Amino acid sequence: MSEATIAKKAQLVNEVTEKFTAASSVVVVDYRGLTVEEVTNLRKQLRDANVEMKVIKNSILRRAAEQAGLEGLDTVFTGPTAVAFSNEDTVAPAKIIDEFTKEAKALEIKGGVIEGKVSDANEIIALAKLPNREGLLSMLLSVLQAPVRNVAYAVNAVVESKEEVA
Repeated sequence: MSEATIAKKAQLVNEVTEKFTAASSVVVVDYRGLTVEEVTNLRKQLRDANVEMKVIKNSILRRAAEQAGLEGLDTVFTGPTAVAFSNEDTVAPAKIIDEFTKEAKALEIKGGVIEGKVSDANEIIALAKLPNREGLLSMLLSVLQAPVRNVAYAVNAVVESKEEVA
């Protein structure tokens, strides 16, 4: 192999390593059996959610994962592999891909990385079942509002009972 080719591959490994370290979540999938139309549709859905999906050689993925310190991820890099990187929303790639597997049975989640922790396919699917960030924030807000609302009801009940006595 020529020095130029080796340098090119080393640069690609460095780029993928940066993607692994910068991503809040990474989902690794086996796309074998998908039609071109299905892959295009999946890429469009992911792109709309600011998720980047790439098909990268397994050897480059293994080296990049090793450089990024992601131990145990190399076992999922077998067969045709596509990787979805999300820098913003941790749940988005898992949710979109899990939803897509319902209509395209050939797509299979192999594993990934959630917030820097290597995860298996079951953990990625469990993440996909969670509400998105906005949904979680609204749940938190309603939990935080409940005690204040209850105090307001209690104070109002005391005021009403005092008015009835007077």
